Amino acid sequence: MGESVAVRKLMLSNVPREFSVLGLPVHLSDDCSGWLLERLQQGLGAHVVTLNAEMTVQASENPALGSAIRQAELVVPDGAGVVLYLQLLGQKVRRCPGIELCESLLHKVGQLGEACPIFFYGGAPGVAEKAAQLWAQQVPGLKIVGAQHGFLQPAQQQEFCQTLKQLQPRVILVGLGVPRQEFWIVQHRHLCPQAIWIGVGGSFDIWAGVKTRAPGWLRNNNLEWLYRLYQEPWRWRRMLALPVFAWRAFLALSFHRKAVS
Repeated sequence: MGESVAVRKLMLSNVPREFSVLGLPVHLSDDCSGWLLERLQQGLGAHVVTLNAEMTVQASENPALGSAIRQAELVVPDGAGVVLYLQLLGQKVRRCPGIELCESLLHKVGQLGEACPIFFYGGAPGVAEKAAQLWAQQVPGLKIVGAQHGFLQPAQQQEFCQTLKQLQPRVILVGLGVPRQEFWIVQHRHLCPQAIWIGVGGSFDIWAGVKTRAPGWLRNNNLEWLYRLYQEPWRWRRMLALPVFAWRAFLALSFHRKAVS
């Protein structure tokens, strides 16, 4: 059993390269969604984390979150701070927004049809359902087997877990926010071991039309976080993590330059 899994891993192409950002792994690839599709076809599951500066700081203060990120098979550079850090280390890297990674993957798995059932979990009541409906219309080949909001009572949570176990979706999008979605995925991956589990944050809100993404010119200039702050002013406390990340990154990069000089 162990040998067959090892062989299948070797068969995967375009394996992401791993780097470290303040002690956390970040994986770089020209085609992350293609790599995830290969894992699906080889019967291998994965946990995908979309890393930004805020999450990096949270992980330094919350060992459980740091552990969850380190266990993930794919950690993509979602935030501008993470991208800049890697660029200053000399890596050619582009930002990989989690929402765009999910969109690319959904378009690709739409070609698999019945072989790749998908589940949407999280968000406020009705939001995951609307997001699922949008994707069902946009990609007719998608096999969406369910959508469930993220406000479940303990008894409902147990029932939901049994539903997942019975359905065995191959792609599970979890929109519970950081760090709750990361913890939830780590705790429940055993229910669907061959699935791709992705923490999607507020993507359901955008797909459902509850919120909008930043204009392209802001995204292209790594200022999407500023637009989110405009939409959700209460996030200002969380944004205090940005200068903390910047200071720690400065110290880490200074140490790195001294070490290699």
